Amino acid sequence: MRFNQLIILVSTLILSIGCAREVAIDQPASEAANPSPSAEVTASTDPDTFAPEPAAKSGTFVAGEAPTEGIAQIVAKDGERYLELNQAFKTSDQGPDLFVILHRSDDVLGSTQPPAYPLQEQDYVILGPLKSTTGAQRYPVPEDVNLEDYKSAVIWCRQFNATFGVAKFDS
Repeated sequence: MRFNQLIILVSTLILSIGCAREVAIDQPASEAANPSPSAEVTASTDPDTFAPEPAAKSGTFVAGEAPTEGIAQIVAKDGERYLELNQAFKTSDQGPDLFVILHRSDDVLGSTQPPAYPLQEQDYVILGPLKSTTGAQRYPVPEDVNLEDYKSAVIWCRQFNATFGVAKFDS
């Protein structure tokens, strides 16, 4: 029994230490991740490049493995769909390999196990690497993604399959 507890403790520590490594600030996104060309798209971090639009879906971030706050919303502009993180968005800068994803569950944290809240590959679509741990950002949603299938926006550490924060869509 004690051996099992020791294994769980060691695994948790390794995961926590791995997700706490600092990401190099000036490291290009292409070096930070090996994106899959079919599932990922680029993101814009310049808040001046987009104007607020009525949200089709929106939700407020709650913490998973890391403190995460702000609002995520799906908007449409000029026939394109985007996931936008508002100016109040903030998450931990201590994670490597952070991505923005859409998830099928409306209870990501409740349907996964703490402390990492690991995800199953068939349950999400990657929108792109997280460009900044703070502030307004916009991520194009691929045309082949049916938004009715996705109930949450997630900040996710791909390297350690750890969920930093989740915004459940209200509408």
